[in-house]
Amino acid sequence: MRFKTLNMLILSLIILISPAFAESDKKSDAEADKDAMKEFLRSEVVSDFLETSYAYAVFPNIGKGGFGIGGAHGKGRVYLNGMKAGTVSMTQISIGLQAGGQAYRQVIFFQDKRAYEDFTSGNFEFGAQAAAIAITSSAGASTGTEGNTASADASQAETKYHKGMIVFTMGKGGLMFQASIGGQKYKFKPNK
Repeated sequence: MRFKTLNMLILSLIILISPAFAESDKKSDAEADKDAMKEFLRSEVVSDFLETSYAYAVFPNIGKGGFGIGGAHGKGRVYLNGMKAGTVSMTQISIGLQAGGQAYRQVIFFQDKRAYEDFTSGNFEFGAQAAAIAITSSAGASTGTEGNTASADASQAETKYHKGMIVFTMGKGGLMFQASIGGQKYKFKPNK
């Protein structure tokens, strides 16, 4: 009986996040990146970081699901001086208070060359205490810190780089009770 319940839960999670993956499969990587950044740039906070950052990584679609034990995966691209510098994949395994499935976008801004090189050195992982800023998809976007106490209307002064990086996320669909980027592992492959 327990096995059957677990299988039904996993099937439900797949159904919840499948539409977001189907949407991104129809677009080229460049189109998906452009659409994701367009949504993020509705927030003045994000647009300020784009203007002043050294480089950035964008993930147009990350799927996340779990019940106690969870996981997330997504693929994206890293841009330096407006040009694609390479591709990056993200995986995350987590254990703890979580239930449901979710699809979301993510962008990481690098403050300087050191942070960019740290991230693109091959394999990079955010520490357990890493947090992201949640951006709503409405035009008057507000921000809040995921993983810490939420701040409904964070300003640029409250939103700062941590170790040369800042992460913004935006939900696309599904329901998930868990909000941490701690343990996210990234594997970067430069353009050839």
